[in-house]
Amino acid sequence: MLPALVWRSILHRGPRCGRNDRVAYRWRVATILLKRLSLIFTLLEIIFTGIGLLLLVPAAILFTEVLAATTGPVSASRRPDRTRPAICILMPAHDEEPVIASTLTALCPELRASDRLLVVADNCSDDTAAVAASHGAEVIERIDASRRGKGYALDFGIRHLAARPPEIVLVVDSDCWIDADSIDLLAQRCAQSGRPVQALNLMHAPPNAGIMTRIASFAWLVKNVARASGMHRLRLPCQLMGTGMAFPWRCISNADLATGDIVEDVRLGIALTRAGMPPLFCPAARVTSVFPTSNDAIRTQRTRWEHGHLKVALSAPLLLAQGVAVGNVPLIGLALDLCVPPLALLLLLVAGFWGLSAIWYVATRSALPFDIITATMLLLALAVLLAWLRYGRTVITLGELVCAGIYAVWKIPLYARFLLSRQSQWIRSKRE
Repeated sequence: MLPALVWRSILHRGPRCGRNDRVAYRWRVATILLKRLSLIFTLLEIIFTGIGLLLLVPAAILFTEVLAATTGPVSASRRPDRTRPAICILMPAHDEEPVIASTLTALCPELRASDRLLVVADNCSDDTAAVAASHGAEVIERIDASRRGKGYALDFGIRHLAARPPEIVLVVDSDCWIDADSIDLLAQRCAQSGRPVQALNLMHAPPNAGIMTRIASFAWLVKNVARASGMHRLRLPCQLMGTGMAFPWRCISNADLATGDIVEDVRLGIALTRAGMPPLFCPAARVTSVFPTSNDAIRTQRTRWEHGHLKVALSAPLLLAQGVAVGNVPLIGLALDLCVPPLALLLLLVAGFWGLSAIWYVATRSALPFDIITATMLLLALAVLLAWLRYGRTVITLGELVCAGIYAVWKIPLYARFLLSRQSQWIRSKRE
């Protein structure tokens, strides 16, 4: 109502003016409005183009990583020689009584007489400590209800080991299994390089899992196998993945571990890369676990992972600038890798903006934003297809892969919670 009244007053302004004056006045007003409208359209064009370019960056990084991983030869698994330094396996455990026995049963035969196995029973309310001790582990208990999280448990274990430090520390979660020879491979690579080493961290869908869990398993392969392998072939560091990690003592003993960060592993990898010790990827060593089946456990686990990684991703541009400023190539590579959001979120953002840019093109005939986002969508589709051809065909069918869009829409509430009430404290997934 108000704009209409203003416009009417402009058109009929000046009853004392002559007809020619009124026409000239209206022409000036129309010219000003057209200039301002043109400016608004120009600004919108710049904004749309900028958003398209911002989405093109992670899609191009993802495509480059997957292309590097899939065009090289398949890594041949090799048996390590038997010479390696003594190690300590550090295993943080919080109420892990249902699963820790099977983990230790599989792990202990891989250890030597000179090795140590230290379990940190962290704020446990069950018999985790007793079960671990009965399987031959050295057990220490930590009780601190105000400082919860895996980082605090790791720090407690490292301070305990300082009295008799090992050469190499391997961090293994209590709900996963490490393949035969993987301990030797990790220890040897760590000792030879003097840097942290990350094993291939796999997570399988349980038998008879639904399509959403199988798609999640494929997304896990893209992140932990395809992308990590691509970074490895590009001679850049990988992200630390929380389990299957080997550290030289001088490296882990000086690290700031005592935090409640929900992605303490990623933060640790960033800190070590800054310090000149970027993590190496060792795909021949494997550690595996299984996705939970209950809805509560799935929701808790994915919220912790994705909220944590999105929080870190927001700091990636600053990390990139720091790497460029000091000429730290590994830090630049890690920052670029962190710019890639979770696959489902990237798919949602690209598809949503493609629809908006299509509407913009129809309304204004401006093709630049639409062309950029179309190229982005093609890069993303090619990256996913290449990853599926190399790694995912045993996990999901091509028809199920097409349903990835439904999986992405299914995760919208999770990403909405990141904006409205993001998780910042460590919450353990329920064990089954």
